[in-house]
Amino acid sequence: MLHRPKKSLGQNFLQDENVAHKIVKLFNPIEGDRVVEIGPGKGALTALLLNTLPHITAIELDDDLAPLLQEQFGEKITIIHQSILDVSLPDLQAQLGKPIRLIGNIPYNITTPILFHVVDSLPATKDFMVMMQTEVAQRIVAKPRTKEYGILSVLLQYYSTPKIQFAVSKNSFFPIPNVSSAILHLDFEKPFPLRANNDQLFRKIVRGTFGMRRKTLRNGLKGIHVPITEFERLSVDLELRPEELTVADFVKLSDELIEFAPQILNIQTEESDD
Repeated sequence: MLHRPKKSLGQNFLQDENVAHKIVKLFNPIEGDRVVEIGPGKGALTALLLNTLPHITAIELDDDLAPLLQEQFGEKITIIHQSILDVSLPDLQAQLGKPIRLIGNIPYNITTPILFHVVDSLPATKDFMVMMQTEVAQRIVAKPRTKEYGILSVLLQYYSTPKIQFAVSKNSFFPIPNVSSAILHLDFEKPFPLRANNDQLFRKIVRGTFGMRRKTLRNGLKGIHVPITEFERLSVDLELRPEELTVADFVKLSDELIEFAPQILNIQTEESDD
């Protein structure tokens, strides 16, 4: 399939067949799975998925690649010619009749928005095998008290079990990217065992405090309008910085502040992936 990569779409096509086989083998699609591929590109993963599956859905924004993929794979593929960020995953899951299994080599410049889009659409997605920049993958699996630990770490470790599968050489792509890559698997069927009583509040507290990550929790909570009069009864040490808290700590803090959810959720905090 002849196609010149478009820099505007962040296209770096996977051309290493061994890597493609390894990804699909680890993904382990079985008949009956509702697989949705994001950014199939030239079809390196698509062809291998269709060796096992009778049909997949592919989300492809590129005006040139969408018809080429349709021509190559015919009735075995349903092309959604849109950005993944504009696709309603709950609607798609309803059409397919089962939770979705996502797989893809996504544009690295919109990795974080895609991840938040998937999380915002739960429980539509069962799992996600995704190629991403190594640095982002490391942030997702990072432990507390490290510089990599942040909003992505807490949220994706709360909503899934994330695991880096393997590193991918820059030479596996055309054109060769400037950053290193890794395959990450997100298992949304194995979320963090402790669940917050109010997910929206949990997320607001995580984002609000990490929005002021160089300040203590005390200052971060002030910033999202938690009454100072309530600080003394909170069990979490407010002199800690947010990167020192575990996922369990954030769940506990959220539950202790649940009566203030209306006023906290009314405060706009900047979306960040820090």
